[in-house]
Amino acid sequence: MLYSPLFIAMSFVNLLTVSSFGMFFLFPFYISNHGGTKSDIGIIMGIFALSAVIFRPWISDMIDRIGRKRSYTVGSIIMSSFPLSYLFFQGDLSNFYLPLILIRIFHGIGLAICFTAAFTYIADIIPKERLNEGIGIFGVSGIIGLAVGPAIGELIIHKYEFPAFFLASAAIATLGLLIQIFLPESYAQTTKTAQQSFFSILKEKKHTVIAILALIFGFSLSASGSFIAPFAKEMNIAFVSLYYICYSTAAVLTRLIGGKLADRVGEKKIIPHALILTGVGLIILVLLNGNLILAISGIMSGCGHGFLFPCLNSLAIRGEPINIRGKINGVFTGGLDGGTLAGSITLGYIGDWAGFQILFLIAGLVVFLGLLVLKNTKGVSNATCHDTRFV
Repeated sequence: MLYSPLFIAMSFVNLLTVSSFGMFFLFPFYISNHGGTKSDIGIIMGIFALSAVIFRPWISDMIDRIGRKRSYTVGSIIMSSFPLSYLFFQGDLSNFYLPLILIRIFHGIGLAICFTAAFTYIADIIPKERLNEGIGIFGVSGIIGLAVGPAIGELIIHKYEFPAFFLASAAIATLGLLIQIFLPESYAQTTKTAQQSFFSILKEKKHTVIAILALIFGFSLSASGSFIAPFAKEMNIAFVSLYYICYSTAAVLTRLIGGKLADRVGEKKIIPHALILTGVGLIILVLLNGNLILAISGIMSGCGHGFLFPCLNSLAIRGEPINIRGKINGVFTGGLDGGTLAGSITLGYIGDWAGFQILFLIAGLVVFLGLLVLKNTKGVSNATCHDTRFV
């Protein structure tokens, strides 16, 4: 049974956690209001992913060692408490730059734990023959959160400013923390059997290719996550959340309508089309002059995301033993965070040097590099393993 009570409950918890995180897509406004530049935005937004990348081997090992649900609880506590720490920063950005970096590091660790643990938990409980569909539909909760979070955040900022914004982010994450406490564990290691390390898994050709594709995908996500809001503001577009609403709506519809497609035809046939949609969606932002281009970009990139994430994640864990799924998802999500980090910092400096149009052009062209990587996927199989140890 795919849509079990556990699946639904964890989806709602994920919605809340991602909504809390999604509010911080508007954090570049906070940085700008306190005197930050485009490169400051890139560094401060990117440091969030840096912590996730650095600690990913430890995080993924923890998820396999102590369990998915216990790990998620640790991440939820961080996600609930750390938004409150931003309340203590006052004045010019230069007055609290280093403490802010430190807070962003720990905040990023919390999201990395929740993100990796949640998708590993779901992979444990869904039927193996519906793996892509299940991951895709579960991901809908996160996609909705990426729309709900910025929309709520924008309303709060306009009416109550940033202190209320941080309080709301903490409250939403706390609700998710309280709900997930009652969920059972999906897997916890009971014997000290030999384990593959994070880095030994990363060295395998299949997971190396998937990690590179995830890195490219993460690079594209950094463009939309860190630079859409300030670019739209520079172009005097009032309703910045329009992009995220269109993005999330397109991604959700893609999952609902095409959720079973990849399970039928194989992930490798879907991924190239998803890369093209994502890349073109970023490149057309070069033409941004109003709401229409903003909406079209959101729709195209959202469709690409709707297919790309579950296809890559399913390809990574399909047929793999349950006792190393945390590390496999760690490699995959670590690639995403690595790409987000590289994109945030690199694109921030490109934005300072050449402006937002060039920034989004380069981000889109980088996505097309994924098509070249796909030529090196011989031996990366879509086959489903029927060994019940892997269920």
